[in-house]
Amino acid sequence: MLDNLVHFLELSGFMELTLSMIAMWVIVFVLFYLAIVKKFEPLLLVPIAFGALIANLPTRGIITLEESAAGANPGNIRIEAVQESTPGDPDESVESYRLEKIEGGLFDFILQGIKLEIFPPLIFLGVGALTDFGPLIAHPRMLLLGAAAQLGVFFTFFGAGFLGFSPNQAASIGIIGGADGPTAIFTSNKLAPELLGPIAVAAYSYMALVPLIQPPIMRLLTTEKERKIRMKSLRPVSKPEKLAFAIIVTIVCVLLVPNASPLITMLMFGNFLRECGVTDRLLRTSQNEIINIVTIFLGTSVGLTMQGSRFLQPETIKIILLGVVAFGISTAGGVLMAKLMNLISRRSPINPLIGSAGVSAVPMAARVSHVEGQKANPDNYLLMHAMGPNVAGVIGSAIVAGYFIATLS
Repeated sequence: MLDNLVHFLELSGFMELTLSMIAMWVIVFVLFYLAIVKKFEPLLLVPIAFGALIANLPTRGIITLEESAAGANPGNIRIEAVQESTPGDPDESVESYRLEKIEGGLFDFILQGIKLEIFPPLIFLGVGALTDFGPLIAHPRMLLLGAAAQLGVFFTFFGAGFLGFSPNQAASIGIIGGADGPTAIFTSNKLAPELLGPIAVAAYSYMALVPLIQPPIMRLLTTEKERKIRMKSLRPVSKPEKLAFAIIVTIVCVLLVPNASPLITMLMFGNFLRECGVTDRLLRTSQNEIINIVTIFLGTSVGLTMQGSRFLQPETIKIILLGVVAFGISTAGGVLMAKLMNLISRRSPINPLIGSAGVSAVPMAARVSHVEGQKANPDNYLLMHAMGPNVAGVIGSAIVAGYFIATLS
C-alpha cells in the first residue's frame, strides 16, 4: 500500500513543487485580487496572473522552453543541413535545409508571437483602431506633454546603468516609464531578452495601477486652483485632417526612427481604418477579435515568463523599483511641462492634470486625469483634452524605443 502511494506521488506533480513556486502563488493571488476585486485593468492582469500560475505548476505539454543568454527558444527544434547534388552536374552540390523534428508544448509556439515581434504591433493596430486622434490634432501643443512624459524613461536609463545594468538592459527597463506594455516587450525582446519577464510584468502592472500611482503625484505638484482650470472646448477635426495626420505621422516617424516602424505603422494603420469610413468590417475586427485574441496570448505568455526560479531574483526587485520610479517621474514630467506652458502663455491655460496623461496607458491615464479634475470641480470635463497627450505619449514611447534599438542593438 505504501509503495503504491509513493509510486503515485512520483507520477504526480507533488514531488516537483518547490518553495519558489509556492511563493509565486502569493503574487498570483495578489494580481487576481487587483484584477477581479479592485478591477485594475482586468483584461491585462487576469491573463498575466493565470499565465504566472501555469508557470509555477509542474505542468506537462504546456511549455518546455530552454532559456539562454539570447532569450527563450522552443525546445527541441532541429534543422538539418543536407548536401544535394545539382541535377545534370553530379560534381556540383548545393546545401539545403530541412526541418528534422519539432517538439514542444503549447506555449512554446504561442510565445513565438513575442520572440518574433508579432504580438506588440498587433496590439498597436487595435489601439489605433480604438483611439480618436482628434484631440491631439485639435490641440497639437499636447505633443509637448507627451514628450515631457518620457522624462522618466531617460532618468531610469541612467539610474539603471548606475545600478550595474548594461546599457541594453537599462534602456529596456527605462521604457517601463512610458507605461506601455507592448513597447516594453518589443524593446526588451530586441535589447535584453533575458529580462523580458520582469520588465513585461512591471510595465503591465504599472499600467494597471495608474489609478493608484498617479493621483498622489498629480495632487502634490498642482494647486487646487490649477486643478479647477476649465479648458476651452476643442475645435471639430475634419475627416481629411485625421487621414492626413495618420499618413504624415507614419512617413515622418519611419524616416526619423526606422526601428520604430512595426509599432508606428500598425498604430497609424489601425487609426486609418477607423477614420477612412469604408472599412467597417476590418475596423471591427481590429477593435475586437484581433486585439482580444492577441491580449489573451500576450498576457498569458508574459505570465509564463514569471517562473519562480528566475523571477524571485534580486535583479527583479531592482527592475520593479526602477519601474515605479520611471513611471512616477514620467507622470511628474507631464504635469510640470503643463505648468511651464501656462507660465509661458496664459492665453489658453492648460489644466496641469492632463499632463499626467502623457504616459502611454490609453485610455486609463486620460480617465484618471478626468476623475481628478472632477474631484476639484464636478463640472470640469477633461477626458477629451487628456486624450491629446495620451495619444502623444503612445507615439513618443514608440519613438524613444526605436531610438534605443537603433543606437544600442
